[in-house]
Amino acid sequence: MGAASGDSVMNDASVRLMVADDVAAVSMIERLSFDLPWSQKAFKAEIVSNDLAHYLVAEVMEKIVAYAGMWMIIDEAHVTNVAVLPDYRGQGIGRLIMGSLIVYAEQQGARRMTLEVRSSNEVAKQLYQRFGFTAAGIRKKYYTDTNEDAIIMWLDINKATFDVE
Repeated sequence: MGAASGDSVMNDASVRLMVADDVAAVSMIERLSFDLPWSQKAFKAEIVSNDLAHYLVAEVMEKIVAYAGMWMIIDEAHVTNVAVLPDYRGQGIGRLIMGSLIVYAEQQGARRMTLEVRSSNEVAKQLYQRFGFTAAGIRKKYYTDTNEDAIIMWLDINKATFDVE
């Protein structure tokens, strides 16, 4: 069964810090979103053992529908992953989780944020550009499943754009 309309979903959506009990739900989203998904063990290690790691989850009516993570390295936030449950895509959840990650990164002292995105992933590139990310380089054959290039994007957090409607 699909999700409700976008307005209804966003009215019921909230974002919070990810905890170890969320790993199974996040891993399911990961498996539904990526050809080479991170394992539950990897997510658990991020939450329990990696002091650099910070993850958020988005919930709709207490169901985890998206997550985003980053590593804080001095004053830079390095986005590790962002994904939305397929039934909830195109309804503003991606904007919500990414915007929340940017705000959280700034609260943690980040001045800049960076990420890699598949060169073919137009939806993600447009989302990041709407927040003010700009392309700064290419990592050739970065994705080992397809040898696809990654576009390196950067954001000066104090210039982030939140008018994304």
